[in-house]
Amino acid sequence: MSNPDIVREFVGLDSSTARRAGSGGHPCQGLYHRSLDRKPTVAMIATHYQIDFSEHYLADYMAARGIAFLGWNTRFRGFESSFLLDHALVDIGVGIRWLRDVQGIETVILLGNSGGGSLMAGYQANAVDRHVTPLEGMRPAAGLDDLPPADGYVASAAHPGRPDVLTAWMDAAVTDENDAIATDPDLDLFNQRNGPPYDAEFVQRYRSAQVARNDAITDWAEAELARVRGAGFSDRPFTVLRTWADPRMVDPSLEPTKRPANMCYAGIPFKANRSSHGIAAACTLRSWIGMWSLRYAQTRAEPHLNRIHCPALVINADQDTGVYPSDAKRIYDALGSTDKMLCSIDTDHYFTTPGARTEKADTIAAWIERRWGTT
Repeated sequence: MSNPDIVREFVGLDSSTARRAGSGGHPCQGLYHRSLDRKPTVAMIATHYQIDFSEHYLADYMAARGIAFLGWNTRFRGFESSFLLDHALVDIGVGIRWLRDVQGIETVILLGNSGGGSLMAGYQANAVDRHVTPLEGMRPAAGLDDLPPADGYVASAAHPGRPDVLTAWMDAAVTDENDAIATDPDLDLFNQRNGPPYDAEFVQRYRSAQVARNDAITDWAEAELARVRGAGFSDRPFTVLRTWADPRMVDPSLEPTKRPANMCYAGIPFKANRSSHGIAAACTLRSWIGMWSLRYAQTRAEPHLNRIHCPALVINADQDTGVYPSDAKRIYDALGSTDKMLCSIDTDHYFTTPGARTEKADTIAAWIERRWGTT
């Protein structure tokens, strides 16, 4: 959607823990969208762990409805392997302060889209109840204890956190993290002897092995970090392979929805799982512990969601091939708010089916209007 009546303004700002780079780029960047013919009092802000949300597909739709939209990026856009949660939260706070202090916005709504669901939950939770801590051996980010809280929270096609979605998608049959083809045939999702369809016993064994794989990588990362630091190194990179292997991607009878069968975000799971593309494909020891580890990462949504008491809206996409209704229900149930709403739209993860983005914008705008108004 391209609307000539929408004003788009580039915003580049410093953070309390990062300044403008020598090449000129600011650590915090985004695009502010607003209607040409009226000054908004309500704005949404959307941020992701590392994906560029400055031109988020919902921005013009909301601006056309009188709700400004700041597609916002932290310093970690495109640099997931360097991600530090406390610094990212400070960068999000920069955007919220700009909305209030520069644009005069009275009501700020967080949009947690996809992976941004747990990130924006972490922001709001820490703004109202300081609990996020830095990685071991690091100082907390300056400004972490002074984040301005938002007024509302929206989760859209969101999963319950980075460690959770990675583990749900991990290939449980991997037997050697350094060997791309080493596989346990009894746990091989793509061995026709096992399914699809997959019986309950196989799924239970598979899910247990996925958790064990995450924990084993964490064990290794902890030991390896101690080893390299003992030799004077600060960190080291490594690769996590085969992360397109959630049984629900292959077997549509597991948690049935309107999603196409045998598909994931990267295409056919069998092929995608054997490609070099996938979440957590490029890690450092420190980013694994802080981003992907079930045991340690603070990027899991539930510890944040139960601290959120502002009005909240959870939107599920019923054709989504990577996020499922149980994820939306888990987020909804974990929210501490008593004013919360759960709904579903018959569309894919990016709301690309005809009319889906309009329906989503209308749903959010009506939810906002009932609580805060837009003028």
